[in-house]
Amino acid sequence: MDFDRLKEIIVDTLAFDENKVTLDADLEKDLEIDSLSLVELHMALEDELAETIPDGEIGKLHTVRDVLNYVNDLKK
Repeated sequence: MDFDRLKEIIVDTLAFDENKVTLDADLEKDLEIDSLSLVELHMALEDELAETIPDGEIGKLHTVRDVLNYVNDLKK
């Protein structure tokens, strides 16, 4: 997955301003993603990847770059 696709998923799923979604944006501090939003993002990523992501894994990640690296590692 590339950054543009991940950004699109985040913007569409969580209704964020696309200008706020950068590789180094902190999920909690910059994007203010709460636990409910993490669940929504988790489900959207599973749908996109057609892969199961273990519960709690997305919550361990801090930045959009971390999420991108994580999902790309899943596909290896």
